[in-house]
Amino acid sequence: MNEKVTSIPELFGSMVFTQEQMRQRLPAHIYDAWQQCLVQGTSLDRSIADEIAAAMKEWAIEKGATHYTHWFQPMTGFTAEKHDSFIAPQGPTGVLMELSGKELSRGEADASSFPSGGLRATFEARGYTAWDPTSYAFVKDKTLYIPTIFCSYGGETLDKKTPLLRSMKLLDTQSIRILRLFGNTQAQHVTAQVGPEQEYFLIDKEMYRRREDLVLCGRTLFGAKPPKGQELDDHYYGAIKPRVAEFMHELDQELWKVGVPAKTEHNEVAPAQHEVAQVYSDANSTCDHNQLTMEFLKKVADRHGLVCLLHEKPFAGINGSGKHDNWSLATDTGENLLKPGKTPSQNAQFLLFLAAFIKGVDEYQDMLRCCVSYPGNDHRLGGNEAPPAIISVFLGDELTAILDSIINGQAYVDKAKRKLEIGVDTLPEIPQDTTDRNRTSPLAFTGNKFEFRMLGSSQSIASPNVVLNTIMAQELEEFADILEQSNDFRADLQNLLHDTFKAHQRIIFDGNGYGEDWVREAQRRGLSNLRDTVDCMPAYIDPKNIRLFSGHNILSETEMRARYEIHLENYCKVTSIEAATLRDMVMRGILPAVNRYTADLTQAILHKRELVVPCRVEEDLLSKLSGLTASLYDTMTAMEQAMDQAPDAKGGIEAARYYREEIGRRMEEARVAQQQREAEKKSLKEKQKAAQAAKAAKAEKAKKATTENGRIGDRPYARGRSFNADHYGE
Repeated sequence: MNEKVTSIPELFGSMVFTQEQMRQRLPAHIYDAWQQCLVQGTSLDRSIADEIAAAMKEWAIEKGATHYTHWFQPMTGFTAEKHDSFIAPQGPTGVLMELSGKELSRGEADASSFPSGGLRATFEARGYTAWDPTSYAFVKDKTLYIPTIFCSYGGETLDKKTPLLRSMKLLDTQSIRILRLFGNTQAQHVTAQVGPEQEYFLIDKEMYRRREDLVLCGRTLFGAKPPKGQELDDHYYGAIKPRVAEFMHELDQELWKVGVPAKTEHNEVAPAQHEVAQVYSDANSTCDHNQLTMEFLKKVADRHGLVCLLHEKPFAGINGSGKHDNWSLATDTGENLLKPGKTPSQNAQFLLFLAAFIKGVDEYQDMLRCCVSYPGNDHRLGGNEAPPAIISVFLGDELTAILDSIINGQAYVDKAKRKLEIGVDTLPEIPQDTTDRNRTSPLAFTGNKFEFRMLGSSQSIASPNVVLNTIMAQELEEFADILEQSNDFRADLQNLLHDTFKAHQRIIFDGNGYGEDWVREAQRRGLSNLRDTVDCMPAYIDPKNIRLFSGHNILSETEMRARYEIHLENYCKVTSIEAATLRDMVMRGILPAVNRYTADLTQAILHKRELVVPCRVEEDLLSKLSGLTASLYDTMTAMEQAMDQAPDAKGGIEAARYYREEIGRRMEEARVAQQQREAEKKSLKEKQKAAQAAKAAKAEKAKKATTENGRIGDRPYARGRSFNADHYGE
């Protein structure tokens, strides 16, 4: 940027073509037409697009931009961009700097080179990008970034942004219907609000480069557990180390420039694990911002000699990384529709929205589980640092009691607001919340929002919010259809709340989601327990879910089936890459190293036997290592055969099952065998170190005793030899 920014308010959004910039640079009628486009969802006239494009280009050039790009979010889970310069020929030798309304509004990309699930063949290459006027353009790396959607030549959706925008529009429409029933005529729009918490690891770049698995797979496939991990709970919220603090400071600066409201940062539970969270915004902008956050995490880390790991489980034995998706609903008048207020038992509007959420989660629990399923997250979900694979909703004591009273038809007795005694006379009493936090719950109500805790750290937040928006809109539509026909609104509302809470009470669970007791209880309740990606993916093509998304024009049946194929193919390819990496590490690194080590052990045993010295430790280790090495080699041989016989990655659910059961299983066997080998090697080193220490202590004791003997006169000592002070330089 050209101008010098001296304060954070000046810095924030300085590289964004904001609404204020548009107001200043556009004629009043052009600005009003753009506003009308946003509010009413109408298309822009070509002449208006030309005016906006010209103003956007001039602003971008002032910020140092020479190129522009349509920035979109294909089904890879990352972002994509193709850069074009502003130059246009003028005469034989000159150029102009131009950006037309057509270039702003639409671009072309090779649709066959992105995941399409069979929607596009290699020879059917044409795809289009189209400007999303609800997302602000920004300048980064001397390029104007224009947020866009991405579709095929035939109009099929090939990205994550399009269904998100559609689901937000649907939720807006159905929410307004409900508000009108309660007499709210002021609110014109309801927007899904999202605030993500992004977890990540930082490791030294040189250490990262030594690990082939980290470089190629984003996680360690092998590794011995260190003596100290996270057992002492001393990293969480601990003092931030200077090197990391410098990284975080620069990260904030970069994010603030492009309008990302980065707010909170701290150390997480695992060593080298951290978190950054941003302030709430509409789901569409937040999705863009989170993609930028993940990009800048990696770029800024690189400038500090660090590598940012976004994999959900880069290291076994310590916590993995997730991305908590805090979701709520807000009107354009500033009302949070998920805020209970002082008397939630009397807040009928809140209870109706709560009922819709609970009903939607119960009826579409398989789809919620499906939208967070992919290989990286399979290693995290169900562990003791992440929610279980079973979907449930946590409400807390007060709301649960209110629901019980509605179900049982009893008057609710308000829970007394207690004061939290701290035990320090100089501090005031603190009102205690009536709702605790349950970190083991996949979907926890936290006062005025729901926290969806199952997302993985590397995934786009678009798909989970598409599902949340759509299931909520579906239930609100059903409620509106019933209540709009009511002749006795209060009575029918009461009956609707009673019937809904009673029918879907099974999805509410306030206990420990980590315990095995919950697994058995969930099974008794009839809740699904989909443990991994392969088990989850059929939800995409379940007729119930296809009707949900196609019926609301979020995704067609063809697009749903395409995403089903994309996710299965990705699962197969990721597993294949990890298996090939593991094979190379074992055959080219681990086994040769073990063979050299066992050869050294063999030589040590032979030398000790010649000297008639005990070598039980070495013999025991050699025997164990030889057995483990043979087992590891046999596993690798079987895995190579399985890889050779593997079906094509595009083979659908059967191919995915093959990769899980034939290849993934053997990868786990190899990891266990290698860990045992590392443990045996470590055990020997510890024993050898202890033996050397004992030997040194014995020698020191003998030396001290001999020296003392020399001072009082020569005496025979060990093995019939005589020692005196002369031997020690006295």
